[in-house]
This record gives sequence, structure tokens and C-alpha cells, in this order.
Amino acid sequence: MKLAIGSDHVGFELKPIIIDYLKELGHDVEDVGAYSSERTDYPQYGKKVAEEVASGNVDGGILICGTGVGISISANKVKGIRAVVCSEPYSARLSKEHNNTNILAFGSRVIGSELAKMIVKEWLDASFEGGRHAKRVEMIRQLED
Repeated sequence: MKLAIGSDHVGFELKPIIIDYLKELGHDVEDVGAYSSERTDYPQYGKKVAEEVASGNVDGGILICGTGVGISISANKVKGIRAVVCSEPYSARLSKEHNNTNILAFGSRVIGSELAKMIVKEWLDASFEGGRHAKRVEMIRQLED
């Protein structure tokens, strides 16, 4: 799977740990920034990852900021994106199974690297169940119109 990953300056230290983990799992990773710990604004990285996902250039995305909230809100402004912020693995799995999320976000000030890896693994291993959930995902898509 090809994934885009982005972070602001707060998520910058956690990002290479997650990139290495994704590569260990056999995924291709496109890092869209930030490329240093110099202060920056999270909306630009939420947008960059979301545009890569929405265009089909990548299969999914991962975003990291202080809480995961602001960067996921930014990503969700891009048509076709269903970004979720998670601080534990169960919600990450169900977000994919029930909501067909295509971007996972988390906060480097909220969780540590090992929990982040568990969340990422659960999200990546999950598959959209379709069925009754497909109708609801379509209803979400219609909100974009």
C-alpha cells in the first residue's frame, strides 16, 4: 500500500518513527512535510496529505500534530476525505470497518510512539465492511455536495 504522511512541527519527531514502522510493514511512504521542527502550520500538511489521497496518488494517509484534531479537521475539508483522529486502536479499526476512513490522525502530545504504532497497525489491517455501513458512508459523501 502507498501512504502519504504529514505533520506539523509538533509531530515532526514522531513522524520518522511511524515512517520506519510503515516501511517495516512493507508500505511505500510519501512524506509531504514538515521537514524540520521549525514552527509551521498544520492545515497545510492536512491539505497536502488529503489531496494526495483524494486524487488517488496514494491509498491512504497519516497525519500527526499535537492532538491530531486540527490537522484532521483540515484534511476533512478536502472533498472525498474521511479523516479520523484516534488515541487508541479500537476506534482506529472501527473507523475503517464502519466509516471507510482514508486518513488516520493522532497527536504526538497525546500518545507515545508504541501506542501510535498499535493504532496504525489496527487501522491498516482493517477493511471496510460495506453492507449497512455503505449507506451511511454514502450519506456522508452527499454532505459534500
